[in-house]
Amino acid sequence: MPTTRAAVALLGSQIAAARKERGWTAADLAERVGVQPHTIGRLERGEPTVALGLAFEAAVVVGVPLFGADERELPALAAAARQRLALLPARVTKPAIVVDDNF
Repeated sequence: MPTTRAAVALLGSQIAAARKERGWTAADLAERVGVQPHTIGRLERGEPTVALGLAFEAAVVVGVPLFGADERELPALAAAARQRLALLPARVTKPAIVVDDNF
């Protein structure tokens, strides 16, 4: 979807900018994240095939805020999301279709 592609491209651009502001090469960031430099290139180009966890790891390493929050705020946001989820049904099922066969 276009919105997904735009979000991936935005995150990649933010990571690339933060990396360059630190004076790091793609190889420098790759070493810190534990991947190959070509993977960092794919991430920074906004290719949606890069694993989400890897993208988040690279963002954290270069200091790009995730979810508009400071990294110190993320645990509290995650806890709040888990609390909200706990209030919702554990399982979602589709309602049975009722056929009105009374002609």
